[in-house]
Amino acid sequence: MNDVMRKVDRYKDIYSQLRSNLRWKVSDSRAIMMAASLYVTSEREFDLDRFQKLSDFIKNEAGIFSTLKSQLRFTIAAMLDTRFSNPEGAFADFSKSYEALIEKGFNRGVYSYIAAMVLCSHEDKADSASLAMRIFKKMREEHFFLTGQSDYPLAMLLSERNQEIDSLIVRIEDFYNTLDQKGFRKGNDLQSMSHILSLHENPDPNELISRCTTLFDRMRQLGIKPKANLYPQLAVLSFLSDSEDYLFAIKDIWETLNAEKQFKWHKDINFMMAVSFYISDKIEHSSLVGTSLYTTIETLIQAQQAASFAAISGAAGASSTTDCSD
Repeated sequence: MNDVMRKVDRYKDIYSQLRSNLRWKVSDSRAIMMAASLYVTSEREFDLDRFQKLSDFIKNEAGIFSTLKSQLRFTIAAMLDTRFSNPEGAFADFSKSYEALIEKGFNRGVYSYIAAMVLCSHEDKADSASLAMRIFKKMREEHFFLTGQSDYPLAMLLSERNQEIDSLIVRIEDFYNTLDQKGFRKGNDLQSMSHILSLHENPDPNELISRCTTLFDRMRQLGIKPKANLYPQLAVLSFLSDSEDYLFAIKDIWETLNAEKQFKWHKDINFMMAVSFYISDKIEHSSLVGTSLYTTIETLIQAQQAASFAAISGAAGASSTTDCSD
């Protein structure tokens, strides 16, 4: 638990540095929370000068109408900085990944940039982008009014499952409908939860559903209201066996963040941070390290943090938001 609390202290320190530097450039402090958290979950050393130079580099390289001219560049800078040893060099591949998505039918905008970060790790970008779009279209066929651009990052992650698309969609729908029967509320959050659970390699959906329902009940017992927007966090937490035993520790982290003046108005995001910090610490000190599950959870945490940022940022706006040119 001491290691996790050190992550919390580091998070507060990085947030303070970013807040002082970006207070006139970022309108919503939650965006700064997201950027700071990426450094904590990745264990990447934070250097304010390097971060600022990278943010300026992205702004200068982006097209005149690009969303990257906006405050989104700060989260993209944090994502590049925490994923690559040469983030400026990686920006060219990131831009190539973004254009590959656009060519396959993804709309220009915030969520395609986030999906492009996932695509960076793929050698055949055209084929991977095409597969992700086919998955997205199948998702939309099932839930037309729920599926939008915010689902791009998870469609990209789901494309890495190397599973036949129809069977993947059936798996997602099984999660969605069964969880609904178990008392989870239908909607965008339950759909996201189902997508996340489908990333798990465990072939038995009943085990994962059982973990989620146990977590749901355990949260209530601990006085944590399991609101719908926390469903994705339950899905992430269910990736660990005996995850309900960890809720005590996560609640302690959550309450520590809630007690901080700069974070106390953002309790739902604080819970996401608590889960992310705890799980990132857990996988660093467990047999999961080096396995594909580690990579999935690590990528999932970053994609989820960035997707939350996009929802917060004014650039994301409605799901139809697009930029004109790059």
